[in-house]
Amino acid sequence: MKGNKSFLLILILIVFSCKKEENKIKIIEIKVNAPFEMPPIKVPDFSNCKQFLITDFGAIQGDKELISKAISNAITEANKIGGGIVIIPKGEWLTKKIHFKSNVNLHLNKGALLLFSEKPSDYLPPVHTTWEGMECYNYSPLIYAYGCENIAITGEGKLKAKMDVWEKWFARPKPHMNSLKRLYNLASYNKPVEARQMVNDTANFRPHFIQFNRSKNILLEGVSIENSPFWTIHPYLSKDVVIRNIKVKAHGHNNDGVDPEMSQNILIENCIFDQGDDAIAVKSGRNQDAWRLNTPSKNIVMRNCTMKNGHQLLAIGSELSGGIENVFVENCNVVDGAKMFHLVFIKTNERRGGYVKNIFVENITAGSIENGVLGIETDVLYQWRDLVPTIEKKLTPITDVYLKNIRATKTQYLSRIFGQEELPIKNIFLNNVVVDSITNQKHIHENVLNFEEK
Repeated sequence: MKGNKSFLLILILIVFSCKKEENKIKIIEIKVNAPFEMPPIKVPDFSNCKQFLITDFGAIQGDKELISKAISNAITEANKIGGGIVIIPKGEWLTKKIHFKSNVNLHLNKGALLLFSEKPSDYLPPVHTTWEGMECYNYSPLIYAYGCENIAITGEGKLKAKMDVWEKWFARPKPHMNSLKRLYNLASYNKPVEARQMVNDTANFRPHFIQFNRSKNILLEGVSIENSPFWTIHPYLSKDVVIRNIKVKAHGHNNDGVDPEMSQNILIENCIFDQGDDAIAVKSGRNQDAWRLNTPSKNIVMRNCTMKNGHQLLAIGSELSGGIENVFVENCNVVDGAKMFHLVFIKTNERRGGYVKNIFVENITAGSIENGVLGIETDVLYQWRDLVPTIEKKLTPITDVYLKNIRATKTQYLSRIFGQEELPIKNIFLNNVVVDSITNQKHIHENVLNFEEK
């Protein structure tokens, strides 16, 4: 009898062990070649994990409440067992906000459309997020992860934002600008983030589409994204992010493709961007708020991507107060007619501080560009120039920018670089950067030291 009990106990342990193994997330390390030391990027592999179909949790097409509840409950269950895949099946599924938990893969089957409500109240209560480089409490991003690890959004389906209300918020009337002014002052004088409540009737701070906030080990792969209230994909204070084989089409106001901010170890590859703003805009916070957080954006690689429309292939700033270093863009194509201002645009102002160094852009083809291949400006303030004063002046050192094997058909100039007399821009190297037709002046420079062209 004792022997039978021992055998049964062993069998139970084996079965339990197997079940645990079935739901075990593997961590894959991706090695990335770059002209700087780039650590392997860690991302989750959910191939051995249990699947949770949202219809099994009560989701019914056309019922936003049931769909939202089903997705939330499926995420909770997947998290509870230590790893799971939440499946969005074929069809249209209207939902409210989605909040991630660790060890969860949101997977959209082919033919699945996850459609996000345009109703602002569906993104309440307010969450700890950001607006243009300043932390605050605002409407939740449509998809939001805070303090999560081992998370993924994958599949062949589509994420789409309904824009009925957000489009009306693109305008920046006086009440909105007053709210911006209020947030600027709260952040500049280091008021607690909890005091920066920005949801009211007139602030109209649009939410991000996807924000990974203070998270790590993140994979975004395969899906298409259409429309966005604000920035489309926003890794913020996050590490180890891979974004690949996605298509983004968002032509609204501030519709950048990817905005890594105070984030590190990021790979963006094999993507198609069709934007109303920049394809990739590397940022690191605004002024005093970023000095407080003191986290640079670094080790960011973008490769093998196509830009169909948008302002810049690569933008650096203007929110860069935490510092930006080690950015590498290679083997990308900008289609002719993309209405692009620059291939590379680095922008800052006297309030930012921070720094920019080690920017590498290689093997790029482009059609006609409205302004030039390279732009660097140190007095970019947009609407803020007259809205609020300079509370503390800090200039931005910009150094070591390398452009190599780049060709465009037509520009006004090849490079326009405006440094400051107190802090010239240093070490700009152009190697085989060719434009077929330059309509203005090849190089327009002020306060630049050690500019070389081969």
